Amino acid sequence: MQDMDVIVIGSGIGGLTAAGLLARYGKQVVVCESHAIAGGAAHSFSRRGFHFDSGPSFYCGLNHPQSLNPLRQVLEVLGESVETVSYDPLGHYHFPEGTFPVYSNAERYRNAVGEITPQGAIELERFEKPLLQLYDALKGIPTIALRADWQIIPVLLTRYLPSLLKLLPQIGIVQGSVGEVMDKEVKDAWVRRLIDLECFLLSGLKAEGTIAPEVAFMLGERSNIGVDYPVGGSGAIVDALVRGLSRWDGKLKLNAHVEQILLESGKVVGVRLRNGEMIKAAIVISNATIWDTYTKLLKPEDLPSSYRQQSLDIPAVDSFMHLHLGIRAEGLENITGHHVVVHDANRDITEPGNTCMISIPSVWDVNLAPTGHHVVHCYTLEPYDNWQRDDSYEEKKKARSQSLFLALEKIIPDLRDRIVVELIGTPLTHAYYLRRDRGTYGPAIAAGKGTFPGPHTPIPGLYRVGDSTMPGIGVPAVAASGILCANTLVRDRETAKLLDLYRSRL
Repeated sequence: MQDMDVIVIGSGIGGLTAAGLLARYGKQVVVCESHAIAGGAAHSFSRRGFHFDSGPSFYCGLNHPQSLNPLRQVLEVLGESVETVSYDPLGHYHFPEGTFPVYSNAERYRNAVGEITPQGAIELERFEKPLLQLYDALKGIPTIALRADWQIIPVLLTRYLPSLLKLLPQIGIVQGSVGEVMDKEVKDAWVRRLIDLECFLLSGLKAEGTIAPEVAFMLGERSNIGVDYPVGGSGAIVDALVRGLSRWDGKLKLNAHVEQILLESGKVVGVRLRNGEMIKAAIVISNATIWDTYTKLLKPEDLPSSYRQQSLDIPAVDSFMHLHLGIRAEGLENITGHHVVVHDANRDITEPGNTCMISIPSVWDVNLAPTGHHVVHCYTLEPYDNWQRDDSYEEKKKARSQSLFLALEKIIPDLRDRIVVELIGTPLTHAYYLRRDRGTYGPAIAAGKGTFPGPHTPIPGLYRVGDSTMPGIGVPAVAASGILCANTLVRDRETAKLLDLYRSRL
């Protein structure tokens, strides 16, 4: 066996964040990635000169010093950064009754709403006010300072007491849902649908199921910091985290599939790879989903039966259909980069195929596509059930992807004549390439209906990070999960030194 301090299973944003920080703290860290490419659900890949994002496509505050984005804070202390392109408007929402421009600037955003529903714009401002107050209260406590144990108390009291006192009046909204704020302030049906849509884009749930701090963060970052796109796509973020890991002597092993987490006397002692290699460590951090960690990496008897079953019963967000296209770009000089299409106003926005998200990142970074072309990424919810690789698989792929093609044709009517590269991904694609149970993107725990498990497990030495530990489908949430886990595994004075460094660079 090799000897390490920490083994991280999976190189998603959460795993790389935890690994990079622990390496920065001086731990001997190795990240074991099953895939040939780092990044998990955020990795990039290339086909015939087109460079595609596999998952995330919307970012805020990646290199802005006043941003609350946890990922930016991590990159700062690792000594890394990413080049970005800012833009506004961020795109358009296409409803059956018409198209709505979405601006980062809060006043322009509300003015656009006011052209559709003047009273709705007034109600929207009232809705945003308490959420922006929460964002303002959170400014004084950087995520890089947080941890998931009792030692967070002295950190908050000694370093951030004024900010903590400012946050106390917001406790009610911190624990509540966006739906509660919406019900109090918004009666206009059009604006309520707009809020539901933006919550769905963030969490996979509508307003009643989305926690208020998640939308507070989105509104605050969007209106105060603006939106940006990393030059090189999501892969540029992954590359920066890998560089940061390497800079502090951490290691990344690709094509290193972890087959089992090894225990002795109920405690973690390391992992065994599929090729038979053993790596020894007293701490293992799983960036796999909660379902994969507890069913594939551990034996049933390794966990208390009631805890295991309760964890496996956590509901999951559906998987997605993905469409990656390389298209000819002539005549599309004024196209915007983000679009959301809602096909049918009489169907729920969460119904698979009804809401389609579109990203055309070559609008901001022309190097993602060959000259005269664009890359397109379009996706919609799709349940995993009833998918299987049989004789009808290819035919079903084409049929279930038609809602994506129809959505794109609302933006680019002659889309099908422009296609030079076409890739269709199904829930089976995600489950296979991303090693994710049912191809899901995380738990569907509605606000007030339960809490996310966090980094701790009942097994001494075993911790977890990623989207099944923190609320929200997105890069900030998984980066925050890595921060909380890493800080919890070191003494508070070590974190204090890192915080002093971080503050000196602001």
